Amino acid sequence: MEAELLLEEKMNSLDIGGRIKALRVNQKRTLQEIADACDLSRGMISKIENNKTVPSVAALVKIATALGTNISSILEQDGLVNAIHTSGKKATESLTITEKGYSIYPFASEYHEKKMQPFLFVARRGEVKPHELSHEGEEFIYIISGQMKMQVGEVEYLLKEGDTLYFNSLQKHGILPVSEEVVYLDIFI
Repeated sequence: MEAELLLEEKMNSLDIGGRIKALRVNQKRTLQEIADACDLSRGMISKIENNKTVPSVAALVKIATALGTNISSILEQDGLVNAIHTSGKKATESLTITEKGYSIYPFASEYHEKKMQPFLFVARRGEVKPHELSHEGEEFIYIISGQMKMQVGEVEYLLKEGDTLYFNSLQKHGILPVSEEVVYLDIFI
């Protein structure tokens, strides 16, 4: 129960859903219009807007595209900043679990109009739901610790600590932890 309250508190402090809803309402668009554009259900968009669930990064990219913006605009907080420093401790303590079963931390969410969006991902074997994603952009992955299988298109890669992978995100892709836990940096452009 305490962990659930902490997660809800973290989600509300990010207020991803509030930003999405504000953009949608400002554009005078319905939940259904955004859902159709993102290939998500109306109910899922409503849950996201009300901070009842945290969408996967791929879903955030689709929502941002449907709203005519980018993912960093949805993740940004108010205020103009020139540089962002994040301690490793803050990143690992501020992880938010997604509906796909892995946890994420968006680095530099306060930095406006960035050209890339770096994320810390933590995925545990048995908790990640099988999935394939596809969205605009490119990704760069760096494995910090652990091992995972990464499917990109028709090719499966076994990624170990120190390995990297760069790919076009339009290709269907998904992860599966091999070790008990895998921690990696994923940078979206």
